[in-house]
Amino acid sequence: MGSCPQCGQSVRLDETNPWRPFCTERCKLLDLGEWFSGSFAIPSDEPPHGDGSGTR
Repeated sequence: MGSCPQCGQSVRLDETNPWRPFCTERCKLLDLGEWFSGSFAIPSDEPPHGDGSGTR
């Protein structure tokens, strides 16, 4: 057992849960929406594209 990263509800983390590690498809899609909107991001040391530095 674990907890859903979106809502915190208790969730099974084995093959019987098609949305693992989430509790429902709704929580899975809410999390995906956070990534698409830019609310979630993986930090990087690289400058963003188009910074004017002329390097790649």
